[in-house]
Order: sequence, then C-alpha cells, then structure tokens
Amino acid sequence: MGKKRKVPGLNSSSTADISFILLIFFLITTSMDTDQGLARTLPRPPEDENQQNEKKVKERNILNIRINKDNYIMIATLTNEDYIKSVKEITEKAKRFIVNAENDPNLPEVVEKDFDLLGRMRVTPDHVISVQTDRGTSYGVYFQVQDALVKAYNEVRNDLAKEKFGCTYEQCTEKQRAAIRKARPMMISEAEPKRYGKAL
Repeated sequence: MGKKRKVPGLNSSSTADISFILLIFFLITTSMDTDQGLARTLPRPPEDENQQNEKKVKERNILNIRINKDNYIMIATLTNEDYIKSVKEITEKAKRFIVNAENDPNLPEVVEKDFDLLGRMRVTPDHVISVQTDRGTSYGVYFQVQDALVKAYNEVRNDLAKEKFGCTYEQCTEKQRAAIRKARPMMISEAEPKRYGKAL
C-alpha cells in the first residue's frame, strides 16, 4: 500500500486580523444617515445688557402656540384662545395670521411696502409665531406643529407667486422667490421649554 498523503492544515492565525481590517474598511467607506434638526436662527445676544433700545413687539403681532406635557395644543391671539383638535387647524390659523387680509385689529399690523418685482403690497412685517413647549412634550407632536407652520408659510408664498407671477413658488426664478420670501418672511420663535402641566 502506498503512503497516505497528508493534507496540509489551514493556517487560521491571520483570520482575526483580516476580519478586523475588513471591519475598519466598511466602517470608513459606508455612509451613515445622520439626523438633521430644523433650521432655526436664534437672535443675537444684546451687546450690552443695559441696552434698552430693543424693539418691543406689540401683543397683537404675536401668535402664541403652546404645547403642554399631555400634548394638548393651544393657539392664543390677542383676544382669543383655542385648543386645537387637528394639526391642520394650525396651518389655517397661521395662514390667516401671517397675511391678515382683512386687516383685523386683533391680528398683526398691516402696512404697505414696495418690493422689487412685486410692487406695492400690504404685509405684516412685525408678525411673530411663538412656539412654547413643556418639558414633557413629545417630539412627535412638536415636529407636527413645526411642519404645520412651515406648510402655512409655503402656502402663503405659493399663493403670492400665483397672484404675482402666474406660477407656483417652485416654478419661480430665484429672484422672484427671493422677493416673495422678503414679503412673506418666516418668523418662528422658539422659547425655552417650561412646565405647563395639564392646563395651559
């Protein structure tokens, strides 16, 4: 009988090294999704704490939106406070507040201004939508409110684009969109969360 041939053993001493190198390679080359927050510009701090020349916002120019820890939403204007049953109501109330087409004395002050490409318009340059949350407010409801407000601004800008240029806001040129943004600026203020409890 002939001699049996020995099968050489597989050298596995470098397997761990190869696995480690492959792991590092995939970590470096794989792109990961990153969470992105909402773009909001915070006001610059006053240069001097004793400086009292800041512009005072009249109460009629502020639309207060408050969300408590139980995720109840309340909208308050100068003379009215309402609990919101659906997020869609926020969009409708915000649109009416932003434009104030009827020049309601309980809504933002309306002034006439000249804008490039748009001509003379009645606008509410001092309006502010203030969003106040409770420390227990859920992120889901908070983002729904933010989305509803952004939708309101998008719709009033779209309406203005159709009125002035006969097309949607997205179809406008960059100069036209810039003029519309100037006439319908997004004025959303986010206050520090508080503890409202159940009753707002």
